[in-house]
Amino acid sequence: MKKIFFIILVLCFNFCISQQVIQTLNLSDAALELTKHKVVYDPSYFSINYPNGDVPSDKGVCTDVVIRAYRKLGIDLQKEVHEDMKTHFSLYPKIWGLKTTDKNIDHRRVPNLMTYFERQGTAKPITNSMKDYIPGDIVCWNLGGAITHIGIVVNKKSNDGKKIFDCS
Repeated sequence: MKKIFFIILVLCFNFCISQQVIQTLNLSDAALELTKHKVVYDPSYFSINYPNGDVPSDKGVCTDVVIRAYRKLGIDLQKEVHEDMKTHFSLYPKIWGLKTTDKNIDHRRVPNLMTYFERQGTAKPITNSMKDYIPGDIVCWNLGGAITHIGIVVNKKSNDGKKIFDCS
C-alpha cells in the first residue's frame, strides 16, 4: 500500500511540474504569435468592457502584449489586477493620483502589473545573466525618466544568437 501511495505521489508531482513548464512555454508562444499582428503604439485611455475588455486590436502598448498573451491562456489580467487592487488598493503605486481603481486602465500600467505579479509571488531576483530567465518570464525595466517597460521572455533567439527577444 505504501509503494502504491509513493508511486501516485511521484506521478502527481511530475504532472504538476510538467504543467508548469507547458504553461510557461505557452505564454512564450502566445507572445510570439502576437508579434505577427499589426499593432500601432497608442497609449491613449480607452473605455473598455469588463471583464475581458481590450483596447482596439490594432492599438496598444507594451502591457497590452502581456495582457493579450495571458488572455490566450484564459487568464484575464484586467479582472485579476482590478480585483486585487480593489481589495489592496493601498499597496499599489499612487503615481496617477487616483483615489480608487479604474478597470479601464489599471491593468495597462507597468507599475501596477509589477505590483500584481510581486503580490502573486512570481517576482524573481534581477540579474544580468540570460540563464536566470526562462521563456514565459515577465520582465520589467526602467527606460529612464520614470518610463517603465514590460515584456515576455520568449523561446527564440535574436539574429546574433545571444539575446532573447522581448515581445513588447
